Amino acid sequence: MSDFRDQVTDRPPRASRAPEYLVRRAEPAAAPPLGNPRSTASIAGHPIHPMLIPFPIAFFVATFVCDLVFWGTRNPSWFDATLWLLGAGVIMAALAAVAGLTDVLGDARVRALSTAWWHAGGNVLVVLVEIVNFFLRYGQGSSAVLPTGIILSAIVVAALLFTGWKGWELVYRGRVGVAD
Repeated sequence: MSDFRDQVTDRPPRASRAPEYLVRRAEPAAAPPLGNPRSTASIAGHPIHPMLIPFPIAFFVATFVCDLVFWGTRNPSWFDATLWLLGAGVIMAALAAVAGLTDVLGDARVRALSTAWWHAGGNVLVVLVEIVNFFLRYGQGSSAVLPTGIILSAIVVAALLFTGWKGWELVYRGRVGVAD
């Protein structure tokens, strides 16, 4: 039988070998995790901010819908509805903002999430745009709806999609306000 040895495998070991490295898993030296970031503003353990945010969202989206209907019909009743919707939306947004700000200031882990700042900043811009929208309509009447009012309402609806996405990230990725 023939010899199957290869010349490459028959080489003698090298005289100088590279040093061997020991690889270990890095373990944090800190205390065990404290659980999910807590919602500071809560009732019986239920966060208040998520209870309030559907109202301004619904009011601001309904304002845009009423603007579209007003554009199609020119019926002044739809304009009157937008004033009420904008007023109620700004008031409810202010209440939701207080609860959200309490959550942000109450837990350093929430403040450390960049998503929280995108969410908060976007919603502040939404409320400021809607305050301007309200006062334009209040001062100029139904003539403020076309085209300025409807454009502002459309911008707000688009911004709400972004801030809602960021709010979703806070809950489902950052686990903010989720029970352990």
